[in-house]
Amino acid sequence: MDSIFDNLDASGFLEIWQHFDADDNGYIEGKELDAFFRHLLKKLSTGTEDKITEEKVQKLKKRFMSAYDASAHGRLQIQELANMMLPKDENFLLLFRRETPLDNSVEFMRIWRKYDADSSGFISALELKNFLQDLFLQHKKVISPSKLDEYTDAIMKIFDKNKDGRLDLNDLAKILALQENFLLQFKMDACSKGDRKRDFEKIFAHYDVSKTGALEGPEVDGFVKDMMELVKPSISGIDLDKFRQILLHHCDVNKDGKIQKNELALCLGLKVNP
Repeated sequence: MDSIFDNLDASGFLEIWQHFDADDNGYIEGKELDAFFRHLLKKLSTGTEDKITEEKVQKLKKRFMSAYDASAHGRLQIQELANMMLPKDENFLLLFRRETPLDNSVEFMRIWRKYDADSSGFISALELKNFLQDLFLQHKKVISPSKLDEYTDAIMKIFDKNKDGRLDLNDLAKILALQENFLLQFKMDACSKGDRKRDFEKIFAHYDVSKTGALEGPEVDGFVKDMMELVKPSISGIDLDKFRQILLHHCDVNKDGKIQKNELALCLGLKVNP
């Protein structure tokens, strides 16, 4: 297996990913997955007379999916394919894998605000390069300027779908493999008042990462992002800034730039202890 991909670099990996993610949805799945493993089997069978059968393709698929399909959803994400194909010292996507999944939008928004340095609502190639540089430092890895440029370019090509030279909120969420929206587990419109109050306590505790009893900065951003994505699945950085201002205008009664627990409860038509 290693001999096939010994010389594979970021650019070569990018070509393979774009070829097999034919519908450009961020996964290799279904017929794309079968096509990938058929291609892989051909590589493995080079120099032999063995006939490539559907049974052999499915056997190889089962073997590698059990090892690399971390989400067990029967499809490959880009990080999973990178783990399968790229040598460890060339696997720039490995840096985005954390000990625990990025499952909190507050932490995601803290990263977004830091690297959207000009507050444009987008991350430019230069801002992305700064992000990658910090990521390498965090992982105590030395990288040459040319490699940093190569990785930045590869990530922009993979995730910049409209080719405008910048990444949006949703692009970064895919890069960092942000987990499912926390609010999807709640059905507030279908609950009794008592259930809604209980759910509110869970929701507020989730976003009040600092445990101060008030949402501020990226905590407000994370809550707004998840709330708005319930009605508009794909929001931009510019959308988020607009929704944030609307929420603060309606909920921030004392105008301190934060949303106190009782202020948010009031906005949602609940009475809870502050």
